[in-house]
Amino acid sequence: MTQPRATPSRSDVLVAEACATITLATVLLLPVLSRADPSVADGVPEVGDTAWWAMLANLAVQSGVLAWRRQHPEVVAGVSAAAVVCGAAVGMGAAIGLTSIALLIAIYTLVTLCPASRVWPLLTAAGLLAAAGHTVAGLRDDAPVGEAVLAALAQAVVLVGAPVVVATLVLTRRESRSAREDRMRALEREHDALVLAAVARERTAMARELHDIAAHHLTGIAVMSAAIATQIDTDPTGAKAAVGDVRRQSTAVLRDLRNLVGLLRDHDGTEHTTGTAPRDVVRSETLAGIPTLVREVVAAGQDVTLTVLEHPDRRTTGVGIGPLAQLAAYRTVQESLANAGRHAPDARCEIEVDDRDPAALVVTVRNERAPRMSDPEARGGLGLVGMRERAELTGSQLEVGPTTDDGWQVRLRTPRAAPQEPTGEPTGEPARESTGEPT
Repeated sequence: MTQPRATPSRSDVLVAEACATITLATVLLLPVLSRADPSVADGVPEVGDTAWWAMLANLAVQSGVLAWRRQHPEVVAGVSAAAVVCGAAVGMGAAIGLTSIALLIAIYTLVTLCPASRVWPLLTAAGLLAAAGHTVAGLRDDAPVGEAVLAALAQAVVLVGAPVVVATLVLTRRESRSAREDRMRALEREHDALVLAAVARERTAMARELHDIAAHHLTGIAVMSAAIATQIDTDPTGAKAAVGDVRRQSTAVLRDLRNLVGLLRDHDGTEHTTGTAPRDVVRSETLAGIPTLVREVVAAGQDVTLTVLEHPDRRTTGVGIGPLAQLAAYRTVQESLANAGRHAPDARCEIEVDDRDPAALVVTVRNERAPRMSDPEARGGLGLVGMRERAELTGSQLEVGPTTDDGWQVRLRTPRAAPQEPTGEPTGEPARESTGEPT
């Protein structure tokens, strides 16, 4: 709740002036109104009498204190309720109802500005004072005691209850509006937190990409370097060719790293300096890029075969598989081959891309038992962690584990965006197989 001003505000002064104008003008018009209906002025003091001046003073004070209703709501409510009793005491008669205007405003202000724990005792006291004043006025009009008391209680309930109901509705709307504003601020904070989390995830994803690119190419370089060590004396020509392959792999890893960094710069709005658009690189890392990947690892010395099982009525591999899911499948194959090169050197690898199921695409990479032990320093790494993260991101199912022949298998099942209907005319082509060559 805001701190009230030390002096009355202009709006509060206007409210007090309006209330005084209405009540005092009504008192001055009572003689004129009584000519049409004498009951209107029943018990009202004659103009100019001491009681009449006392009535004017009572109404003026009751209206005047409304100017301080925000600074001292409890005092103003008490004075307004006491003015009802004072009006009855000076003999206002039927004009006692004029005290209700200021009392309604005072009660409304009290409920809207003060805590409920302090309001209810004051409301009870104000109601009792109002009932007492109207009871005295009724008895002065020679009304029966029971009738006067009941009428006064009903009048007091209305005078106190009506502004309480209105004030409660106003407070409810204020609290609802404040709750909406708090919710909007909370949503803004949540949005900011989500943005920060997304940035963190993006950085992690980029780190995974860097890891996968480096691991794939460096594994090939390590395999070829081991071959060079054995060929340099016995097969110089083959060693020279292997050195050329190492150079090509080194150039490829540098190119891919520059492209990925260029993609980050592209997000920042800067121009590329590599001469190769990162979008083209990302576009090639799809299902269509797996044959090229196989050709590269075969050239590096790994024994890898690729089998693509296509739907006979579908012209394009991976229909219904989004770009992100295709990138995840490509990276899964790439990381699986890198892991096989590290942990199962010289083992035969088989890649199977099964595109026949209309509901999902299944990519399987399995390697046989390694004919020789792997380097102990090659243990560990984050390859499987990256695979699982990509699978979760694309809604795919990843299964990894040993095979019955002591080999290893990675199986990725990626659901399609929607069940795919056969497209195009039947080609009648059988499933295509490749041994070290792109399909």
